[in-house]
Amino acid sequence: MILETERLSLRELEQSDFSALCAILQDEETMYAYEGAFTDAEVQEWLDRQLARYQKYGFGLWAVLLKETGELIGQCGLTMQPWKDEEVLEIGYLFRRDCWHQGYATEAAKACKKYAFEALNADEVCSIIRDTNVPSQKVALRNGMAVKDRWTKHYRGVDMPHDRYIVRAQDKN
Repeated sequence: MILETERLSLRELEQSDFSALCAILQDEETMYAYEGAFTDAEVQEWLDRQLARYQKYGFGLWAVLLKETGELIGQCGLTMQPWKDEEVLEIGYLFRRDCWHQGYATEAAKACKKYAFEALNADEVCSIIRDTNVPSQKVALRNGMAVKDRWTKHYRGVDMPHDRYIVRAQDKN
């Protein structure tokens, strides 16, 4: 385990998590901010990208498990993401739809923020969120972040405005 919270355990994703990832990444409603569900090949690319991040950085999106059952209910973690002309440290989160509105994303995101500041000695961490993704915006706000700037990403043939929510180490509480 990399991180633990009151209700959750976070660990590196493994190839054996493919089906659990499909339950998240192939759900149309869950993936609305990505312009739709992923194919099996796209899910595998997503998983491969996380495995490569663990090798390169020592972190990535981690599997989020319910302590009570051991069930994989989502992903949350830290990734290096392009933002305008730089690379930034981001807290990302994505949960199975039946696990929404139970505080899991906020609980996991707060643990990742603490990890970024304490284990990685980051000066700043952000969450990059599509302008239409209100639930994720609320998680960022509950995680002590505020909107810093906006940038339009081009993904799957669509221009998508994204806001960058940030929190600095000195303001982490």
